[in-house]
Amino acid sequence: MLLVLSAGTVGTLLGRLYYDSGGNSKWVATLTQSGGAPLLAIPLLLTRPSPADERQPAASKMAAIYVGIGVLLGFDNLTYAYALQYLPVSTFSLVAATQLAFNAVTSRLINAQRFTALIANSVVVLTLAAALLGVGSSSDDDTSSSNVPRDKYPLGFVLTLAASAIFALVLSLFEAAFEKVVMARTTRWVLRMQLHTNLVATGVGVVGLFASGDWRTVPEEMETFRHGRARYVMTLVGTAVCWQAAAVGTVRLIARVSSLFANVTGAVALPLVPVFAVALFGDRMTGVKAVAMLMAVWGFLSYVYQQYLDGRREAAGKGDAECCVCAARTPSDTDTASNA
Repeated sequence: MLLVLSAGTVGTLLGRLYYDSGGNSKWVATLTQSGGAPLLAIPLLLTRPSPADERQPAASKMAAIYVGIGVLLGFDNLTYAYALQYLPVSTFSLVAATQLAFNAVTSRLINAQRFTALIANSVVVLTLAAALLGVGSSSDDDTSSSNVPRDKYPLGFVLTLAASAIFALVLSLFEAAFEKVVMARTTRWVLRMQLHTNLVATGVGVVGLFASGDWRTVPEEMETFRHGRARYVMTLVGTAVCWQAAAVGTVRLIARVSSLFANVTGAVALPLVPVFAVALFGDRMTGVKAVAMLMAVWGFLSYVYQQYLDGRREAAGKGDAECCVCAARTPSDTDTASNA
């Protein structure tokens, strides 16, 4: 959860810094979201090897999972890269909350997620928070303070929604892969899944970078970067590292709990990003955003309370089961056990 919150917040801010400082390549921004995958080889080598008798899924199935999810991640990263350029970072982060609503649908259809009134309330409130931003976007004047073209604002809003839907699908596919194919939830498998899918996504980004011709503009972009060549490299490297850390935390939560819980955890970062954006990029904290932030917190607390109730119910169920086992032992059973 700490990785998802801290790394996700910093990664979003660094992505905005790249554009505000003169960066303009969508494919470079796309690569930063998956290009740090080779770094995962280090913790993977340090984890304990799998036992020799551990069940191993078919290589053909895993290859299909890696390629399928990786390609989706590659296009999702590209969509997010465009969206982040066309929206102020605070608005982008809050509109991205709709991925929780999309994830609720995919979790129900793909993962058979159980829904209660509190979970439904959480999803609806977070979705309404993003919709509130969309309604108030015409009067939002913070685009001028963060170098975002006003005529691209509606496009950025639509692209963020599309990227959120794709990402929600990816999370549910990760959960289905762990449950039905991998059938293991160890840290080693989390790193494997993250490493291979992101390598495929990186391949998509590299192909797009060269096919679009954006690679020719990288030297010039580096020279004209507002904070110099060194800051250009540091910004891209820092963004790549942050997104990998956030992704590992997300996949770990999916493996241990569920994709919906991982998504809800990511929603906790919503109140954090706009606060930093106001200080770092000059975004204005409007009344609409303030209300949307409060609704996001309300939605998250609603889901957390449902998790609390589920935990109490599960603990009570275990206690009742133990009582039933004790009650099932008759006096004759006890005497027989004593004689034995």
